[in-house]
Amino acid sequence: MLSAKSESDIASLAPSSPSRSPKRPVYYVQSPSRDSNDGDKLSSMQPSPMESPSHPSSGRHSRNSSGSRFSGIFRSSSGRKSSGRKGNGNKEWKDKGWPECNVIMEEGSYDDEDKTFTRRFQALIALLSFVFLFAVFCLIIWGASRPYKAEIMVKSLVVNNFYVGEGSDSSGVPTKMLTLNGSLRMSVYNPATIFGIHVSSTTINLVYSEIPIATGQLKKYYQPRKSHRTVSMIIEGNKVPLYGAGSSLTFAQTGIVIPLTLKFEIRSRGNVVGKLVRTKHRRQISCPLVIDSSSSKPIKFKKNTCTYD
Repeated sequence: MLSAKSESDIASLAPSSPSRSPKRPVYYVQSPSRDSNDGDKLSSMQPSPMESPSHPSSGRHSRNSSGSRFSGIFRSSSGRKSSGRKGNGNKEWKDKGWPECNVIMEEGSYDDEDKTFTRRFQALIALLSFVFLFAVFCLIIWGASRPYKAEIMVKSLVVNNFYVGEGSDSSGVPTKMLTLNGSLRMSVYNPATIFGIHVSSTTINLVYSEIPIATGQLKKYYQPRKSHRTVSMIIEGNKVPLYGAGSSLTFAQTGIVIPLTLKFEIRSRGNVVGKLVRTKHRRQISCPLVIDSSSSKPIKFKKNTCTYD
């Protein structure tokens, strides 16, 4: 019976006999546990393919080993450890092989920002355009108002009191003293059609040999557009010392004849567009005249007697 055993029976009993090859060590690999919700348990322990008789292939073992290298604890580039799967609300491992992060949604959109920037830019352009056009308008108005100068004409000088005598100044020096009192009349015309003018003057001087013997001042006033006005100023001088100039005075039998010069400046200012656009003019006026103490008639000035610069 023993000899009658076939080779097939011997072959079937051969695997059950103990192997004489050296026993390989048992080890375990970690694989991700996808069915467990416990965040602390990272992996389950499974026997190595080397111990399983159903997986004798070494090629498949290499693939399983390489896959187990990514199923353990993940260490990011920043040095932190992250586990495979965690509870709800945390980063989870997906089939991609890296933790998936929540997307941060930005408020608004780029289209809204572009529209806001466009509106602000358009508002700035509109403001600059308005300022430019207003400046051009003011410049045109100013240029158009420049030719409208106030027309000045000195009419007459009435001498009320004129006296020359001997005396002394404040320091006691003897000299000739002159006293004069009179009124000056002048007409002012504003030719402007769109604005009025403010008229004033510098000190009005009645000069004899470079010495002011009488002074006056025009009180500032406002004159409407396209209007005429006649103004009067008081000119007076009281006991003015003449010093060396007194020697040239001419004394006649009827009185004293003295050549004088009337000098002053008229200023006019027009507010065309409020205080933003103004026009200013100045007129230097000089009028030669001769005063005769024996005559009480007013001294009239012709149109070409005075110079207006």
